[in-house]
Amino acid sequence: MPRIIGIDIPANKRLIISLTYIYGIGSFLASQVVKKLKLDPDMKASKLTDEDIAKINTILQSDYQVEGDLRRLVQNNIKRLISIHSYRGQRHRLGLPVRGQRTRTNARTRKGKKRTVAGRKQAPK
Repeated sequence: MPRIIGIDIPANKRLIISLTYIYGIGSFLASQVVKKLKLDPDMKASKLTDEDIAKINTILQSDYQVEGDLRRLVQNNIKRLISIHSYRGQRHRLGLPVRGQRTRTNARTRKGKKRTVAGRKQAPK
């Protein structure tokens, strides 16, 4: 298994698909990196040489924010929203949907402790 930026990428998949296993790299960015290095996008990741892996490492670390740096950036942004008491920060703190989704019927699959959403009163029978 080739190891890029501390992440083991699957060896038996195409190079472009394998690169998407790194946090912050989607299919578009993976194809850009492969095109920049003039590698074959259809070759298996197991065929990468040590030299190719070193090139991919240097490009990803110098030109893009991926893995630890990107995770840290996202967490800092969320902490900032919480600290300034913005609406989005309050939603993050409560573990509710942040981007305007409905909560009356959905939003039950969030991770963590089960939260009850204020429901309507039962009609008398």
